[in-house]
Amino acid sequence: MNRRRLTLLTTPILAAALLAGCGGTTQGDDDADGGPAGDASADPNAEYATGLSFAMLPKSVNNPYFDASSTGAEAAATALEGTFEYTGPSDASASSQVSYIDTLSQQATDVILLSANDPNALCSSLEQARTGGSVVVTFDSDVDPSCRDLFVSQVDSDEVGLALLEMAAEQIDATGEIAILSATANATNQNAWIEVMQAELESNPSYADMELVDVVYGDDEDEKSFSETQGLLQAHPDLKAIISPTTVGIAAAARYLSGSEFKGQVALTGLGTPNQMREFVTDGTVTEFALWDPTALGELAAYTGAAAASGIITGAEGEVFTAGELGEYTVGADGIVTLGPPTRFNADNIDDFDF
Repeated sequence: MNRRRLTLLTTPILAAALLAGCGGTTQGDDDADGGPAGDASADPNAEYATGLSFAMLPKSVNNPYFDASSTGAEAAATALEGTFEYTGPSDASASSQVSYIDTLSQQATDVILLSANDPNALCSSLEQARTGGSVVVTFDSDVDPSCRDLFVSQVDSDEVGLALLEMAAEQIDATGEIAILSATANATNQNAWIEVMQAELESNPSYADMELVDVVYGDDEDEKSFSETQGLLQAHPDLKAIISPTTVGIAAAARYLSGSEFKGQVALTGLGTPNQMREFVTDGTVTEFALWDPTALGELAAYTGAAAASGIITGAEGEVFTAGELGEYTVGADGIVTLGPPTRFNADNIDDFDF
């Protein structure tokens, strides 16, 4: 097992830089189940272990959002003197992720960072990995809480759904038909945000004149998302806005709209990175969209996994750890660590960001 070969940070300067003043003792032994939870107890004064092996498994590779997340995770792994691997399927399906999890488990990877394509389909493989000693931290998109150790959430799900709907309403004066272009049908995060938007449309009088007429899925594939955008506009000639809570989807939809008669007529908002959306804001296709910093999300996920693997936290509510320069974080209910609120990007501020 890699974890048996771990050493602890002993250089005071390095420890101070990583822990922002947290002192420490030696790392505790793993619990009987191989993971940090269960009967294990946290030692908030423990130091981060060095030599940890980290692997990030996104929904799919060749995705700018996850590329940015991997940059942050690798930076944290490097700061902790660990090793880092970025691996995953080219298609965003749960079945494609299973083989990668199994491989990482066989390699006795210390910390597996996973953005899940399905909340339940990966559980068997994840349990095998945890039994073998791996710490499983989901980020961006969760699995059933019983199948992982911790989940690093971008933001509170309600905040995302509310922000997306609010941006769309502002751009169409809260009147008219809207549609949602999502990722995969089983994506936990996408579905949570969609549920919030649906509930708000039904209950908030401010949105009484808005109607959700369709939800389609681009499966986080560029060409399919492009085609689904075209299909939405053909099926709903009175459509006023498209909300795409996925970086692949919003970029594909923007590309279609920018070259069509619907540019400037149908509003598009959702979640995207400034670098991929800048040209569409500049040419007037998109007015405003939102996102958190995916680089910081990946960095926080890696530090969270390292804290669990080092015995600093177990995943219990109320535990506190320091994630390098990101600062101090507290574990919430169900082992959830939250990065922070989303940022809105528009013509006034988009050039201030580079990711």
